[in-house]
Amino acid sequence: MTANWAAFATAEPDLAGTVEKRFGAYTHHILATLRKDGSPRTSGLEVRFLNGELWLGMMPDSLKALDLRRDPRFALQANPGEGTGMGGGDVRISGRAIEVDDVETKAGYVEEVEPPEQLHLFRTELTEVVRTYVEDDTYLVVQVWTPGAPLRTIKRT
Repeated sequence: MTANWAAFATAEPDLAGTVEKRFGAYTHHILATLRKDGSPRTSGLEVRFLNGELWLGMMPDSLKALDLRRDPRFALQANPGEGTGMGGGDVRISGRAIEVDDVETKAGYVEEVEPPEQLHLFRTELTEVVRTYVEDDTYLVVQVWTPGAPLRTIKRT
């Protein structure tokens, strides 16, 4: 089961707001894709939350774009920032990236984002959103959301 960003934000607005804020704190984040041989590849990436979707834009024929065309599964981790504070926690999103070839949709994205060149544009279908943070300097708290299930919160000491 998958959901787009709007469905996640409707189901869990507080967590969605926290995740957007974490991704908004920095420009570059880490995308994991799968190479032809199935091994992982990590790459830097900018992301955008627009019109109820989480978008991934990439340079033409970049290896990460070619990976996603071959196998749409991805994992995305927000830039943790400087030091060890990780204000807002560590956030990760997993799912599938679906390439968008629709001229009108791409034109709307380009108008809003103004990328420096042509691009591959992918909208995402989420399979999991995870936030990990420390509460009261005592607990490690892990929040896990998957489509169709309630938010799970796990506390560890």
